[in-house]
Amino acid sequence: MRRGGYLAGAAIVLLAFSSFADAQTARRQKKQNQEQAAPATPVDKRDRAVAASGTTFNGKAYWQAAAQCGGIYFKLGNVYSDAAVRAKVPKLDPAAYAAFTKQADEASKTATVFFTAAERFLIADRKLGRDEAVMTYDPLATQNGDRVKTAEAALQAAQPCAELYKICRSVYPQVCNDSAMLTN
Repeated sequence: MRRGGYLAGAAIVLLAFSSFADAQTARRQKKQNQEQAAPATPVDKRDRAVAASGTTFNGKAYWQAAAQCGGIYFKLGNVYSDAAVRAKVPKLDPAAYAAFTKQADEASKTATVFFTAAERFLIADRKLGRDEAVMTYDPLATQNGDRVKTAEAALQAAQPCAELYKICRSVYPQVCNDSAMLTN
């Protein structure tokens, strides 16, 4: 009798786990569909748009493109920071820790440069205050950063960002004024 009770209990537990897994899959698919269907923020007539045909940012507002790049670099910095912690905590690997920490710092600095550019464009084009500008670009930056899950994916997504900054610097040097970005 006990054996039958254990089997029945195990069957109930398996049934519960399978229904939970099905529910998670359905939620994940629904979330992915919502992300794919999320419309891009329309360009406001006041926004200056990137005019660089053949680039992924052509036609986008500069602040949107800068926020996208900032979000990607911010996520890259987080990925590298996590890797640095993993290199230090279970078993100390000083070389890996130093390398990942350096990469995280560089990614954070680059994210800051792009966030600053997005902020400056919003302040100049839309006459927003600093706090309002940050509240405007932050959701877009977060959304783009959350799309990348690994350092490789973030590096791939960030490839067009260096070219965007060069274009921005050539057209609007007063906004994109960090010359260190041109050497990266």
